[in-house]
Amino acid sequence: MNKTWVNRISGLYLGDQVQMHNGVASGINQKHAATQLTVQFDSVVGNSEADPKHHGGLDRVLHHFPREHYGQYRRWDLMSSFKDAPSMGENISTVGVNEALVNIGDIVQIGDVTLQVTQPRSPCFKLNVQFDQPKFALAMQESRMCGWFYRVLSEGVIRPSDSICLIERKTDISIAKAMQIYFLPEFDAEQYQILLACEGLAQSWVESLQRRLAQQSIEDWAMRLYGKAS
Repeated sequence: MNKTWVNRISGLYLGDQVQMHNGVASGINQKHAATQLTVQFDSVVGNSEADPKHHGGLDRVLHHFPREHYGQYRRWDLMSSFKDAPSMGENISTVGVNEALVNIGDIVQIGDVTLQVTQPRSPCFKLNVQFDQPKFALAMQESRMCGWFYRVLSEGVIRPSDSICLIERKTDISIAKAMQIYFLPEFDAEQYQILLACEGLAQSWVESLQRRLAQQSIEDWAMRLYGKAS
């Protein structure tokens, strides 16, 4: 398989500064346009995360977010002011490929870098702060317009002129479907097993689903979505 998703990247972004916003440490507003991304197995040179426990790591080296989603969120009045890339903290911005077209485990070529899709973005309360909307993270969770993460299979440099090509498909579960399953409002062991069977799924998601199955329950999402316990 060799299918071109995007002929040219809309924007590349990175940043390594951390800012306090309403008492919350975040690097989301410190991303800036880059002429290239130097991609290593565990990081992008010049890029870092404020919360490495929940962001970054081998399964989340790069965040890809569809630029057209900004327009939809604005139409839903979920942004207090005009926002565009890289306000979501993304590294890669494109037009033309979205969560319905990208699958868990997809092997992707960008320039001389080979990547694998690992998981959707799990929205957290920092997005509420970023966009001054108390339910932004919940809206992202429910709409599934979240973007996705990559692990790095081969290192190299990504440039704006590079195309993005799907070179191998490992599963039939899209990012949108993975979001739907993972955030089902009711415990569903059968659906969790389907997602667990996906080759390439991020280890943190694997462990989370395994905990649910062991405990026969879903964890409380209030802290992640709103920054406070329910």
